[in-house]
Amino acid sequence: MAKDLQQRFEWLLRMGDTSLILAQRLGEWCGKGPALEEDMALTNTALDLLGQARLWLTYACEVEGAGRDEDQLAFLRDSREFRNALMVELPNSNYAHTLMRQFYFDAWHHLALRELEKSADPRIGEIASKAVKEATYHLRRSSDLVVRLGDGTQQSHDLMQSAASALWPYTGELCRGDEIENAVQHTGCCQCEA
Repeated sequence: MAKDLQQRFEWLLRMGDTSLILAQRLGEWCGKGPALEEDMALTNTALDLLGQARLWLTYACEVEGAGRDEDQLAFLRDSREFRNALMVELPNSNYAHTLMRQFYFDAWHHLALRELEKSADPRIGEIASKAVKEATYHLRRSSDLVVRLGDGTQQSHDLMQSAASALWPYTGELCRGDEIENAVQHTGCCQCEA
């Protein structure tokens, strides 16, 4: 595979794997949420991210050209072959941790997708345009809950602050400007800031 296609493939894996792994982590809350509405909201967010992962991984398969499909990329790779952001694979320790992780992810994801809508690659632009609608709702929901719980009782405030402090060091990875990001940006696939 040519170097530019390999870099695009790697970048698509990052997008797909990050959504896939976060969807799986959120799915762990199904039937365990603190309230029925929250249980349903987290499950729906997981399903949205799973759908987005499928779109990114399907395109990655097409770029790779090896005859694999998105299910094979999702389920038949060794764990070291995944390219997701580390933050999304961290175990769910408590509900505050899950909400803060979701807020950090949503804030990045919404901005990234808005930029990706401008992609010179029409397929990336289409995927981003579909996903940004869901990401807008996810960001609105997670930011509202983070503020409400942060301004709630002393216990909820302390839990949210603890989660924010624990997860903050992982956010830098979402905004990295490494060789893959720079190469994909340079080929016009995306207009993201490096």
